Amino acid sequence: MHDADLLARRFEEHRPHLRAVAHRMLGSGVEAEDAVQDTWLRLTRAQTDGIDNLPGWLTTAVGRVCLDRLRSRAARAEQPWDGGDATDDPAVGAPVDPEQEAVLTESVGRALLVVLDTLAPTERFVFVLHDLFAVSFDEIAAAVDRSPAAVRQIASRARRRVQLGGEVRATDPTRQRQVVEAFLAASREGRFDDLVTLLDPHVVLRADPVAVGMGSTAETRGAAAVAAFFNGRAEGAVPAYVDAAPGAVVVIRGRTRIVLTFIVTDRIIGIEAVADPEHIASLDLVTDDPARR
Repeated sequence: MHDADLLARRFEEHRPHLRAVAHRMLGSGVEAEDAVQDTWLRLTRAQTDGIDNLPGWLTTAVGRVCLDRLRSRAARAEQPWDGGDATDDPAVGAPVDPEQEAVLTESVGRALLVVLDTLAPTERFVFVLHDLFAVSFDEIAAAVDRSPAAVRQIASRARRRVQLGGEVRATDPTRQRQVVEAFLAASREGRFDDLVTLLDPHVVLRADPVAVGMGSTAETRGAAAVAAFFNGRAEGAVPAYVDAAPGAVVVIRGRTRIVLTFIVTDRIIGIEAVADPEHIASLDLVTDDPARR
């Protein structure tokens, strides 16, 4: 077998693992597949004779690709889904199977993905590679040009943040409900400073394509930006439980048009706006006013 063919075959053996790493880093199956393809290109340009541990090299390489994408994400617009004409050739890319993406998302947990979105890019890189994929601190340190001790501190900080997000979501729904209700009230009344106080500095607001078409943005980051978006805009929002978690629904002419889900620790760290009617229909919604469900 030709060396290039052998390299492609070995890469394909690791593709599912690399896609899983990239999905946890980027939170998107489409972007994850793009990152895997970038990793393939890096591999074809590398001196493979000097790679003693190909799985480890690929894991770190795809993580680094994702880190670069996270750092540049804020400077570019979100890209829509584009299945393209991908093939199974490693140089072109395998098509993203929606069912496979759903399985990946479920395996990670939607809540964890939202919490991961609140981490700074380097924190997310360190946490995902070390805590989720057991890459050593020494290997990670070389990838981010930090000392192993510094990387260990970054991992500890990211771990506390992720654990706090998971614990509060699971154990304190009353607190979450209070924060969400206070946020909606501040939004309706145009109290910008109160909105900022209720939001984590690294809060992330994501909206589906239908919500974007209604005037939202695909992604908004930071307390000030998210507060500015919601300031004075929650007149139609009704507190609700969304799949048993505190959230809100926006009712227009008696119909639920938008569903807001919140991830809350001590403050709100993530908000998702869903306006796709089919997606809304699949959610378990319970509002305070049954007439407005």
